[in-house]
Amino acid sequence: MKAWFGWAIGAVFATSVATAALGAPVPDRAADAAWRAYQRGDYAAAFTAYETSAKKGDRLAQFNLAMMLLRGEGRAVDISAGVAWLTKAADAGMPQAQYNLGLLSESGIGVERSLTAATDWWQKAAEQGHTEAQVQLATQYFLGRGAPKDWKLAAKWYEAAADKGDVGAQYIIASFYEHGDGVPQDLRRALEWYVQAARQGDVGAAAQAKDVARRLVEAGKAP
Repeated sequence: MKAWFGWAIGAVFATSVATAALGAPVPDRAADAAWRAYQRGDYAAAFTAYETSAKKGDRLAQFNLAMMLLRGEGRAVDISAGVAWLTKAADAGMPQAQYNLGLLSESGIGVERSLTAATDWWQKAAEQGHTEAQVQLATQYFLGRGAPKDWKLAAKWYEAAADKGDVGAQYIIASFYEHGDGVPQDLRRALEWYVQAARQGDVGAAAQAKDVARRLVEAGKAP
């Protein structure tokens, strides 16, 4: 159960701290002590310190406390309490919490399963620049799952994630530009994104880049 929750929620404490640092208030001493305790494996002390800060309204502490409850770290797994603290952090505008609530809504863990609610949470996080949420949101629009099918919006959010370096999004938006799906067909833009993905080791993108480059040459539009 503990390991499964860690996988399903898809968040780690190092990521939460880095994300919160972009826009959250500086954590208080208790939250600082909690992070040090967590790093040395003293989950009981970390839990107590995070709980103290969470009750004071520290959204980072609320998020980390939620994750500990959902993973069963420092206390037994408590899904209900974990979701409650996660929701407080999400309502306070923390994108990592919003992203994770989207995952929980998608799978129905601790909350009613709702693809529409998942889309709403991912939208909130995506608008704050959360890369994984942007990919999830794009996919919702691409598939028409929990949102109206809208390839233009799918392209918008895939490209936003691609700009952040997400290799999967880079490949997908390249394909959109190659075929004119959700965006005007533009082989040069397609080539640029395939090359970006290829540079990150995507073998398929490298093959597509060669093919698109060949087509541009044949059309007298050498890249």
